[in-house]
Amino acid sequence: MRRAPALTASALLLFVLAGCGAAAPSETEMAIRLPDAGADFDYQLGGAYPPPDGATVIVRDRLQEPAGLGYDICYINGFQTQPDASEKFAREHPELVLHVGDAPLADPGWPDEFILDTSTEEKRAGLAEIVRGWIEGCRDAGYAAVEIDNLDSFSRSRGALAPSDNLALAAEYARIAHAAGLAIAQKNTAELTTEIAKIGYDFAVTESCAVFDECTSYAAVYDVVLDIEYADGMGSDKFAAACAARPAGVTMILRDHDLRMPGHDDYVRLACSPVE
Repeated sequence: MRRAPALTASALLLFVLAGCGAAAPSETEMAIRLPDAGADFDYQLGGAYPPPDGATVIVRDRLQEPAGLGYDICYINGFQTQPDASEKFAREHPELVLHVGDAPLADPGWPDEFILDTSTEEKRAGLAEIVRGWIEGCRDAGYAAVEIDNLDSFSRSRGALAPSDNLALAAEYARIAHAAGLAIAQKNTAELTTEIAKIGYDFAVTESCAVFDECTSYAAVYDVVLDIEYADGMGSDKFAAACAARPAGVTMILRDHDLRMPGHDDYVRLACSPVE
């Protein structure tokens, strides 16, 4: 899990919000749809497998095919490199990766992921052009939405990035997704939820919002919130209590932290019952 420290409102964000005009939506944008509120979902970043009975909203990595059971969400790491592609990305795009001295700056919690450099308009344009291809690839594969991870990478940048840097790139990702006919999900970063919704995000995918007492922050802004709690953060009893206390609009599941596939000894997947 990647957590950002709590932030207060800041003038650093104003230019991002000011740049988001109220242009009339295109026909493509008007066709964008959201997951059904309360629909059961599954989070399959550890590998694609047949979804559990009743799950119709499925999140998979962009390199996997969608499940095709109702609503498919495409995971994209839009602010850090993917572990198996980090070295290649840093070689091919050294100017788009933050560096400390001569070495790329890694996420301390995920040392095989490098933090992308969102600090200038030119760098953000370069990153947006790369990620545009991934977003459009999700559309072409049949996904209905994208989930852009690590928006809070500024909190791990050793002061090199400001929240406004990432919000500016996040706004561009929203524009690209909507132009492609896809909804776009905020991932974590509860303290900036209002700002993120204002730049065009449609719903939220969250990790451990019950553990961190953040579910209400998302539910106050979005009609649809998909929350993944982890078994190393709560047991089944605490999960049942979290289900009972969740705000309206929040659908919650319990997963093992490594998102194993069924059949693995560590696989865990529970859903709130009944799903409302």
